[in-house]
Amino acid sequence: MKCDVKKFFDSINHQTLIDILKQKIKDENILNLIQEIIFSFEMNSDKGIPLGNLTSQYFANIYLNELDWFVKHRLRIKYYIRYTDDFLILNSDKNYLLGLIGSINHFLNNRLKLNLHPDKIIVRKHNQGIDFLGYVTLPRYRVLRTKTKKRMFRKVADKNIQSYLGILKHCCGYKLKLNVENHARTSRSGDN
Repeated sequence: MKCDVKKFFDSINHQTLIDILKQKIKDENILNLIQEIIFSFEMNSDKGIPLGNLTSQYFANIYLNELDWFVKHRLRIKYYIRYTDDFLILNSDKNYLLGLIGSINHFLNNRLKLNLHPDKIIVRKHNQGIDFLGYVTLPRYRVLRTKTKKRMFRKVADKNIQSYLGILKHCCGYKLKLNVENHARTSRSGDN
């Protein structure tokens, strides 16, 4: 099962984040500085942290560590993977996975003032591939997500290929790499 937290960065509750940080940090000067950073950005009254800010990545992981703890220790889920606001839970029993949705959403809502994105909860068999972090992972290999491939070919025309070639190193993308390089050469020759 793949899940995504709805509007995660925009929905982080400032006071909840500060309360979590106070459990871990005892130095008042550091807490004051952190509060100044957190309150310097507001999407809605007392919510939100900026997506591109370096501290936001740390705050996001600290915030959702509460979810990690709940899933691993309270629900005792063995196969759980999270990256920022996307997470996977692996189990062979579809009904068991579906049964977890309510408990996880209840915890997110009550403890962290967040919700699962209802359109981004996907339960499927592993041999159908798991779409996670830009790749589709199948039992024996990984391929680039179709949407990412299309975006890559649009960007190649703008000569931004190095980051995409890097992405392709992490999946079965040799033929796609050749196509990208060929497309980039064709685009360059068309500019002359």
